[in-house]
This record gives sequence, C-alpha cells and structure tokens, in this order.
Amino acid sequence: MTSRLLDILLDSRALRFGKFQTKAGRQSPYFINFGDVCYGHHFSELCRMFANKIKDSGLSSKILYGPAYKGIPLAAGVSLVLAESSQQYQFAYNRKEAKKHGEGGNFVGAKFQSGDKVIIVEDVLTGGTSIRESCEMLSAVGVTIEGIVIALDRQERGKGSKSAREELQDSLKIPVIAIQTMSELLTDLKSLPHTAQPSENEWKFIQDYRSQWGSTTSS
Repeated sequence: MTSRLLDILLDSRALRFGKFQTKAGRQSPYFINFGDVCYGHHFSELCRMFANKIKDSGLSSKILYGPAYKGIPLAAGVSLVLAESSQQYQFAYNRKEAKKHGEGGNFVGAKFQSGDKVIIVEDVLTGGTSIRESCEMLSAVGVTIEGIVIALDRQERGKGSKSAREELQDSLKIPVIAIQTMSELLTDLKSLPHTAQPSENEWKFIQDYRSQWGSTTSS
C-alpha cells in the first residue's frame, strides 16, 4: 500500500522537490499537493486506502468530516467507497466563510447535533494548525472528534520537541492515523531508479531539513 501511494503521488506529479515554504514558515525541500491527485483512478485508490484505515481503526463514528478545501472531496469519496461494502457513512465539510442566506451556517452535509462524533479525513499533517482549527469549529457546535485519518504524516516537530502528530494525540486524546509517514515515503523513493529520484543536492537538502525539523517518533 505504501509503495502504491508513492506511485500515485509521482504519477500525479503531486510530489515535487525544490524549495517551498510551509504554513509554519519553514523552508521545505518537498511539497506534497494532494489537490493534484485529480484523475479518477488515482483518487479512487486513495479513497480506498482511507476506507481501509477507517475500517481497521475501530472508530465507531459514521460521519466523515473533510476540512475545506482538500478534505472535501476526500470525505465524499471515502463515504462512497465505504458504501460499496454496505457501510453507510454521512459526510460533512465546512465553508471558509459562513453562508448568510439559504440554509446558512458554516457546515454543509451531515446535520450536526450536539454530542455527535466525527472522523476527520485530511491529506497532509505538517504542524497540525489546520486540524486544530477544524477541531475548534466542531467543538463550538458540540461535536466531538473521535479520530483523525490522514494520507501522509510529514513527521515534523510541532510547537515543542514532540512531533505534531504526538502533540495532537496528547492534547485531543484521540488517535491520529496515517496511511503513510514521510520516512516510509522516502524509503520507497530510494528504491526507485536513480533517474526517478531527487538529485544529490536535493537529497542533501532533505537530510538537512529532516535533521532540523523532522521527528521520527510518530509511527
């Protein structure tokens, strides 16, 4: 499964190497944009990976929540895949700005009731900022987050010495489940022919970045 995820990222050109600034202001040697996973067969496989993780997780919630914007198609797609095996999940997502006409409000999809539990589905975990924002929005309407499932854990430090994933798990007291970690992805990448790998200078940038900001403690 992990090697197939790398294939999807490379085929979609969703994994790029160079110099990119993260939301946390760090200069990263790689950029993973799941928005580029836009062919149906690639996206279907990705949603199946999410569905399998959810089925194996033991989480009981039947509502998937996808943070705007990239989490929106994930929540819808994963619910469709789960429906194929007669597992009925609702999905919901947020608007970036509250709608002031029609049905109004911040949320679209499942009609939240106070006390509902949701599973957040998200593409990449870097510092955890966007996930915390989602948790605050949901908590404000009485919704509990039962777990978080992500495609890729970049395994970077959060605000302190722990990884962002560990910080989320410690503060929210919920599991954060990854389809793949950055360590696994880079190991898979090294198994490819040299012509398909980053250059020597890019590998050095990756190593230096991981030494400064990486955390291998979240598995």
